[in-house]
Amino acid sequence: METIFDRANALQEQLIAWRREFHMHPELGFDEIRTSARVSEVLRSLGYRVQMAVGRTGVVGERGEGKPLIALRFDMDALPIQEENDVPYASQIEGVMHACGHDAHTAVGLGVATLLAKEPFAGTIRLIFQPSEEGEDEEGFSGAYRMMQDGVMNDVEGVLALHVDPDFAVGDIAVEEGPVSAGVDTFYARIIGRGGHAARPQDVVDPIHLAGHVILAINAIVSRRLDPFTPAVISLGSIQGGKKDNVIPGEVEFIGTIRFMDPIVEEKIHAELEKAFSVARALGGDYSLKIVKGCPSIHNDGRMVRLLREVGVDLLGEDHLQQPEADMGAEDFAFFCAVVPGAMFRLGCDIEGDKREVHNPRFDLDERCLPVGVAMLAEAACRLLKRGI
Repeated sequence: METIFDRANALQEQLIAWRREFHMHPELGFDEIRTSARVSEVLRSLGYRVQMAVGRTGVVGERGEGKPLIALRFDMDALPIQEENDVPYASQIEGVMHACGHDAHTAVGLGVATLLAKEPFAGTIRLIFQPSEEGEDEEGFSGAYRMMQDGVMNDVEGVLALHVDPDFAVGDIAVEEGPVSAGVDTFYARIIGRGGHAARPQDVVDPIHLAGHVILAINAIVSRRLDPFTPAVISLGSIQGGKKDNVIPGEVEFIGTIRFMDPIVEEKIHAELEKAFSVARALGGDYSLKIVKGCPSIHNDGRMVRLLREVGVDLLGEDHLQQPEADMGAEDFAFFCAVVPGAMFRLGCDIEGDKREVHNPRFDLDERCLPVGVAMLAEAACRLLKRGI
């Protein structure tokens, strides 16, 4: 008897074609015009009810009626990175590439849609093709949040997703219960001094000098102000101050990221950042600090994880279930998991002997992983539709 894995493997050529098409035409967050149009075209051809412009450039496809209502999420956006791969399907858009595998996620989503279009089931399947996982709009909101504002999680009882991962071999998956990604906030700060001639430092309040003390204080937060057994990261991504060698500027600007697993740690970091920047005030300057809350940590629901492990054992074999390592990367799928039971698993995509890291100009993947992702999510969805949450 033909299995769902057999049917997924039969789609391999189509999955590769979709993935390479999206790879060649990458689009940044909230600009996924071509991608969303192509996704909508395929979904309609398969008989799905399609809604476009959800969360600005997202697409939702539905099939079935009534309860249970199960959602599967696939992100579509690329990154502002110049591709360095010399392959026929390399990005045709200058300075933009799919360096995180969202082209593969979108292709997997269309593969799942293809299988479920022919599968009889009671209930409703909702396929969420999400924009802008990697970034935020002008108001600081990512694609998952914007789609939720447009009602994408209304009546949903459970949600699943995957992410390609070059730390694991093709044919392997990794999934764990509990917190599996970091929450993330962004901070914007200014150290305010009094500028002047670089030859007369005694007449100014040098914000670059103050910045040195503030940076030391920031770097001591994790090592000296937090429990060492509590995961946390504070990183400065941008420091801007001054434009000329003989002019001491009036201020220095900072942009940084905060990563955490526990909301209590998040609050502690916010308070400690205020103290760190107040060093500038103690040394005669001033500061302003704005912290923008981002997405929370993904907490994989235990029931959903047990289901994914069960499906993984049945389809792949127990030897192909791996344990993911702790990771302080962030994922806005967390917004969905905060309102309904959800889980994300890692899909092995390593190119054997030539590992390609995500968010790197040379990122690529072994496309044999695509049918594995399709089979895992299609089978998990079918079991959820049959059993309920």
